[in-house]
Amino acid sequence: MKIIRWGIIGCGDVTEVKSGPGFQLAANSSLVAVMRRNGELAKDYAERHNVPKWYDKAEDLVHDTEVDAVYIATPPGSHKEYTEMVAKAGKPVYVEKPMALNTEECQAMIDVCEEHGVPLYVAYYRRRLPRFLKVKELLDEGAIGDVRFVTMEQTQQLLEKDENGEWPWRVRPEVSGGGLFYDVASHTLDLFDYLLGPIEDVKGYAANQSDSYPAEDSVSGSFQFESGVMGTGVWNFASYKNEDQNRIVGTKGEIVFSTFDEVPVKLMNQFGTEEFHIDRPSPIQQQLIQTIVDELIGKGQSPSTGRSALRTNRVMDKMVQDYYKG
Repeated sequence: MKIIRWGIIGCGDVTEVKSGPGFQLAANSSLVAVMRRNGELAKDYAERHNVPKWYDKAEDLVHDTEVDAVYIATPPGSHKEYTEMVAKAGKPVYVEKPMALNTEECQAMIDVCEEHGVPLYVAYYRRRLPRFLKVKELLDEGAIGDVRFVTMEQTQQLLEKDENGEWPWRVRPEVSGGGLFYDVASHTLDLFDYLLGPIEDVKGYAANQSDSYPAEDSVSGSFQFESGVMGTGVWNFASYKNEDQNRIVGTKGEIVFSTFDEVPVKLMNQFGTEEFHIDRPSPIQQQLIQTIVDELIGKGQSPSTGRSALRTNRVMDKMVQDYYKG
């Protein structure tokens, strides 16, 4: 059986536990090379994770003949550049979320991958976590009847500057695409794309209520899915606590669950209330990585594609567009 040999561009924090070990633990997969612009940090990562090769230039990793596919784990501001580099080398691309700075960059990434005949995957790994597969199962079996509307709410405390007095890259729009809305709300919006299908129309409002960093810290929106399901969402990143909750309401009941918090999935219908306690796996990306490896060796199909991720970027862009135009 073919082994997919992976290289990582940007072996930072997200690769330590969430993703990096997943390439080593997935069946028919191995991690053979990592890259970071700081060569000493790349070497340190390679030694600690038993990775054979390390580089300080992305070009060297991409053109390594022993690297079959590349995972891009840098901030969104460089996703397009590295995707183009990997695609032109004829290798499959797996890129962190959000997919890129904006919808236009997402489309350019899809185009270059199609032009060079390579697949493009995006790290929306919640599409394969057992907790959300349970939500999908409940919907598919009609546990709440026909879905009528959804609500999404998330609050977080305000970020602080780092030890150098700088704002983290996640709230610097030129690097991240927006504020924390792009970083964390993208998970929820992509998850609902998986559960209920694409959002067809969206209207939104964004503001910086805390008057802190340049990016938005509060976003609200209303939307309609292609299926006719209605929805609303509120995300505030200058609140007093960290919490998130999603509701899917149907003609016979509702499902309540969290995108991030370790709480049970709750089903409420005419039969009463049932809770499903489902542990979060570790490494958290391994299940999605496995679907990608399986597709690359011809054994299946991964649920997280460039086109589905583009839809998520498009929804986010529309919700905050007036903020950045102003």
